[in-house]
Parts: sequence; structure tokens; C-alpha cells
Amino acid sequence: MAARVWDELPAPLRARLAEMAAAAVAGLPSAELPTTLRPLARFTPSKRARVAGGQLVGELAGSEVFRSTVLAWWLEHREPKSDPLSAAAESLLADRADAAELVAGITERIDSTALRAERDAARARVDKLTAELDRLRGELGEARVAVREADAERDRELVRLRAKVREQGGQLRRAEDAVADTRRELADLRRLTDQRLAAAETARDRERARAVVERTRATRASESAGDAREVASLARRADRVRLELLVETLTGAVDGLRRELSLGAGGPRPADLVAGASARGEGGSPLVDTAGLDRVLALPGAHLIVDGYNVSKAGYPDLTLFDQRTRLIGRLGVLAARTGAEVTCVFDGAAVQAGPDRRPRGVRVLFSDAGVAADDVIRSLVAAEPSGRPLVVASSDREVADGVRRYGAHPVPSAVLLERLGRV
Repeated sequence: MAARVWDELPAPLRARLAEMAAAAVAGLPSAELPTTLRPLARFTPSKRARVAGGQLVGELAGSEVFRSTVLAWWLEHREPKSDPLSAAAESLLADRADAAELVAGITERIDSTALRAERDAARARVDKLTAELDRLRGELGEARVAVREADAERDRELVRLRAKVREQGGQLRRAEDAVADTRRELADLRRLTDQRLAAAETARDRERARAVVERTRATRASESAGDAREVASLARRADRVRLELLVETLTGAVDGLRRELSLGAGGPRPADLVAGASARGEGGSPLVDTAGLDRVLALPGAHLIVDGYNVSKAGYPDLTLFDQRTRLIGRLGVLAARTGAEVTCVFDGAAVQAGPDRRPRGVRVLFSDAGVAADDVIRSLVAAEPSGRPLVVASSDREVADGVRRYGAHPVPSAVLLERLGRV
């Protein structure tokens, strides 16, 4: 019976028993405590009851000695309390016969209290729900009024919109009729315009074809007249230049002959050299050293024609083509200034974007046109010179050398000219 009472203790009574045991553990000697409760002696009573309440109550239920010790300490150090929980706790500790009855009374009181609390809570919830229901009924009534007013306003707006739609439908039909009329007029106007445009284009094409024919005739006539004038002008200019160069050459030869006669010098005469450079017979003799080159360039009216890239690539292969041209033209300018000879340098011009920025005085720089080789330009230059003028062509190209010799020019290898330029 007692064991069943301890197993069915209500929670408030368990808490009161734990509180009493925790207070007694704090005041009892360690030797009088059960072994399992001795580690709890260092806790405060409140913490001991909170943390180890179940352990304390279990020890009270299982140990009659511990119950008697706790009851004795409690009665000695605490004033007895008249509340039901304290009375029931003391009755349990003393193992009195009314303990079960007191515990049952506390349980009944707790259950009654709980039921009253639940009843009060339920009544409170009912009151709250009733108030909420009344509020929702009021809001529902207001919402119904608002909905009826909104429905009425919607019906009125719907009537207005229907009237407006009917009005706009009439306007749309009238606009569509106007658009259809405009499209028909536009189609008629477009057909008329296309017909007139076609007629105008036909007339324009006829006039354009007639103008092209007339322009072609005029261009051909103008070109024919221009070609005739240009040919005549070029012929007169070439004859005049050849005559001037021949006179200059003959005058220089005469002056050189006079100087040599006055100095009493022997050896070949300028006239002999000029005769040897004639385009007739075997042609000009090759110059194989710088001494021979200097002798010819010292002649009056001498003309040095240079195969540009043939010389520059042999002398300055590590430079770019632009730098090769610049260096070669600069050296030729110094040579022209020292010898007084006319110097012409010819380059292939197919890949040249721009010529040299500076051209020394006395040096003529030419670039062949697209599709024309520099070798052909050199042959044309030699052929254009009058017979008897001292001509030197610097190139290691065998075809160029053989070609210019037939016109009386003296070919000289590029290495010989480079050696001569190295001393200027």
C-alpha cells in the first residue's frame, strides 16, 4: 500500500518532498547521508531540489532510515506548516496511516482545481469566440452592403461602357469606310504614278544611251587628238633633249681634248672613248674596276644608270628595302656631287608604298610602274640617250648588262660600284 502511494504522488507533493529532503541534506553530516546523495551536498538546496528532485524522492521512498532522518531534521529546524501539502509530506515521512488519505485528498483537490481552470479557460474561449463571431457578423453585414453598392455601381458603369462601345463602334465603321476609300484612291494614284514613272524611265534610258554614244564619240575624238599632240610633243622633246645632250657631250669632249693638248698628256682621247661607247659595233666595254669606272664618270656629259635593288641587296642585305633605298640614294648623291655626272637610280615599284623622303641633288630616282620591270626601264633609258654619250649601267644582272651594251653603254658590276661608293 505504501509503495503504491509513493508511486502515485502528484507533482506538487513530489516537489514539496524534494524541497524538504534538499534542505535536510544541507544540514546533515555526510556520514548520515546515503552514499548516492553525498555528491549533492555541495549544491545549494534550491539547485539540489531542482536538479536531483527525483533522486531525492526516490531515496525517501526506498529508505525508511533516510525518511526518519529527514523528518527529524525537518521537525527540529523548520516550523510545522498547516498547509495540506506539508501535512501530507510529513504524514508520508512518518509512515502514518492517514498518509494515503491525505495524498488522495491532495490529488482530488489538484484535479478539481485543474477542472475549474479548464472550465474557466473554456468559458473564456467561448466568450472570445462569441465576441469574434459578433465582430465577423458585423463585418459580413458591412461587406454585403458594400458588395450591393459595388454591384450597383458596376451595373451603372456597365451601362455607360456599353453606350460608349456602341458610339465607338459607329465611329470605327465610319473610319473603316474612309480608309477603304483612301486605299482605293491610293491604288489608282499608284497605278497612274507607275505608268508615268515607267514612261519617264524609258525616255531617260533612251537619252542616257544616246548620251553615252555621243560621249564615247567625243572621248575617242579627244583621245585621238590628244594622242597625236602628245606623240608629236614627245617626239619634239626627245629630239631636242638628244640634240642638247649630244651638243653637251661634243662640247665637253672638245673641252677635254683642248685641256689634254694644253697639258701635253698622252694616251686615249675623249673622242676615242666616246667612239668606243657607240651603240654600233661591239657596244660599250665592261668596266671591271673602280679605276675604269672613275675614268668614264670623269668624261663630260657622263650618265650613270643604277639598277637599284640589284646594287642595294648586294651591299646592304641586312636592311629593310626602305633603308636600302635611303642609304644607296644618299651615297649616289655624294658621288654625283664629286664627279658631276648625271645619276639615275631605278627601282622596281610594284611593292613600294612611298618613295624616299629626301632625294639628293643630282640624283634622279625612278620607280617602275605596275606590270613593268625595272630592267625594262633601264633599257628604255639607255635607248633614249643619243649615240656617243658616255653611259654607265651598274648591275650584276647578265641580261641587263648584255642588253645595254648593244646601245653603247658600259656595264659595271654592282660590287665595283659599291666599292666606289665606299670611298665617298
